[in-house]
Order: sequence, then C-alpha cells, then structure tokens
Amino acid sequence: MSKRRHYEDAYTTQFQANILEKFMENNRHAVVLDETYFYPESGGQPADQGTINGRSVTHLSIRETDGAVIHWLDGALGEAKVATAVIDWQRRFDHMQQHTGQHILSQAFRQIAKAETLSFHLSENAVTIDVDRLDMSDAEIAAVEQYANQAVWANHPVTIQFVTQEEWATLPLRKIPPTRNGRLRLINIENFDLTACGGTHVNQTGSVGQIKIVRQEKRGEKSRIEFKCGNRALQDYRQKHTIVRDLTAALTTGAADILPAIIKLRQENKEAQRTLKKQKNALLAVEIEKFKANGTQIGAHTLIKHTFADHAAADLQALATRLTKQENIIVMFGQGGQRTRLLFSRSPNVPGDMNQLLQTALAKLGNGGGGGSAHFAQGGGSTHPSQEVSDALDAAQSCWVDSLPK
Repeated sequence: MSKRRHYEDAYTTQFQANILEKFMENNRHAVVLDETYFYPESGGQPADQGTINGRSVTHLSIRETDGAVIHWLDGALGEAKVATAVIDWQRRFDHMQQHTGQHILSQAFRQIAKAETLSFHLSENAVTIDVDRLDMSDAEIAAVEQYANQAVWANHPVTIQFVTQEEWATLPLRKIPPTRNGRLRLINIENFDLTACGGTHVNQTGSVGQIKIVRQEKRGEKSRIEFKCGNRALQDYRQKHTIVRDLTAALTTGAADILPAIIKLRQENKEAQRTLKKQKNALLAVEIEKFKANGTQIGAHTLIKHTFADHAAADLQALATRLTKQENIIVMFGQGGQRTRLLFSRSPNVPGDMNQLLQTALAKLGNGGGGGSAHFAQGGGSTHPSQEVSDALDAAQSCWVDSLPK
C-alpha cells in the first residue's frame, strides 16, 4: 500500500520513490509507488497532475483491494526501479487556495447566515458550495464575504491533526463526519474552523489571498454559491476591470454611471426602432402602390414580378405578405448576387401552386432548395447573376400562366 504523504505535506512537489508495481490495463500504463505526494481525486477536489520519470500522469485512482494509489501514465517507464516525480505546483497551489477558502467560507456562512454547507465542488472553471438556505439577501452575502476575508487577513495557522473516533467525538467539528473506524484527518484553522477533510490546504489563511463570492442561485431547496479564491479571484477581477475600463471609455462615463448609461442607450434604441418601424411601414406602403401600378394584368389577376439587387429576406417577405393580403395579386420576387433568393406568394382567390412555381424556378437555375405551400413558397441557392434569376422567374410565370383555366 502506498504511503500517502500529501495527507501530511501539501507543499512537496518533487520527490523520489521506489516503484512497487508496473502494469498495463486497457492499453494504459500504470505504476504503484511505495510513497507518493500525488493527490487522487476525492471529496470534491480534482486530482493532481505532473510527471513520473518524464511521463505525464494522466489519471490517479485508488485500488479498492488495498488502498494503493495507482498512477496512470502516458507511456511505459522501462526497467526503472526508482521514480522521480514532479507535481504541477500551479495546479496544486490553486486547489489548496480554493479548498482552504471553502473551509473559511463555510464557517462564515455558518456564523453570519446560519447556513450549513451541504456539498463542495472544485473544477478548473468554478468552485461552488451548496448551503441549506434560500432567502439570503445581497447584504447578507456581502457580510459573509467580509467575515471570510477577515479570517484570511488574520493569517490563522492551518494545521493537520489525526484523531481517533473517541477523540473527534469530543471536538467542536463544524461538520460531523460519517461513522468510521480508525483515525480521522482534521483541518484546523486556528481559532476559526475545525472539520474533517482529506484534501490539500495552505499552511496559513493569508495564503488564500482573497475570497470573492461571484454568484448565488437557487437549486431546489438549497442555494448554490460560486466563489473564487486567490489567483482565481485576481484573474476574475483583472478581466472585469478590463471590461469596466473599456465600457467607461466607450460610454464616456465613470464606472458608477455605466448602468444608467446603458439603460439610457437601450431606451434610445427602442425609440429609434419604433421610429424606424414607422418609416419602414410608410416606405412599404409607397412600394406597394408602386408595384401594383407597374404590375402585369393577366386576366383578372395582377402579376407583380421583380428581381432585386439587394433586399433583406425579411423585407421581401413583408412586402409580399402585404401585397397578397389584397385580392387578385400574385407575387414573384427574386434576388441575385452572393445569395440567390426566390419568393412566390398569392392572394387566396388567385389560382396556382406556389411551391410548384418555386421548383420550376429552381430547376431553371440548376441548383438550390426550398419549399412551402400552395399559397406561399420561398427558397434559394448559391450565387447567380440577376439576369439568371429573372430568367427563372420568367419560367415560373410561364408555368403559372399555363396552369390557368382556359
């Protein structure tokens, strides 16, 4: 069984150990050492990363039969009998900051908000705890955060204790661990927090750096609290400071006035959109009369056929819809260029299958797709010159005229 040195020492990141076993399983290489400082995933904290004799440690697991730590590698170690290991210190220290910060924050929630921590999760992108309260105000969250950071600034010593079941039963633990035999590992933040934990921790609270709560959300009957400690908090502040700096420059205002400036811009944008909509409707009415006046009379029906150089698809559809709300109108619209568009629509009292006309036009173009109903159809394809699109509309017109009752 491997001696798990990380239980007593989280700061050693380079060590040598004897190789007890080397084996392969599912095409993966693995070794067991007589002692290790690598931390395998447990208790909400991810595993360490690093190298052994230059080979990357891709995974760490605990063998159930004897509790040995299995180091899974990206290649074989050959005939080596001694392992030279290097732990990724940046990752290890990040986890130490977050995990000790969690202990501090959990005690702060207990003292200030009377909220107990139910679970803890640490990943590369987020650190969260779930607590058993739902009704915490922003002011209460801020008070918890302040209390936690005061514990960081106090620079309390953080020590490790191993106690028997009889001993821990008499101690003021923040959280009672599940019933177990043997020794229990405790993390003691002097004069602040005492709880059972198997993770890696800093040796004084000042090394946590700072604790910042960034989000609170309801999860069933509990609240999920996301927070950042140490370097993560610094990186988060740096990113948000850059955003605020750029916003103040763009809005030519101070940081405190960003929200009012954005609200004002949104209101101005809504007013501009309303004005634009009125103007577009007025222009649309003019276009409708123009197209009707220039339409081709075929029997009792007016054919409005036009190839546009550049028109938004939504505008074409709006124009066609407004036109065909009136009686005896059939619309055939096309647009050439980078994105070919075809649109066919008719008034309810006009005969003809618009989807059939679309397929006729697409066949004339030689490619593209689309569909619709007997009343309305649209589609398009790759680049076609305007003249080719006009020819396709002519083909659709011939198809429609041929379908009219004689």
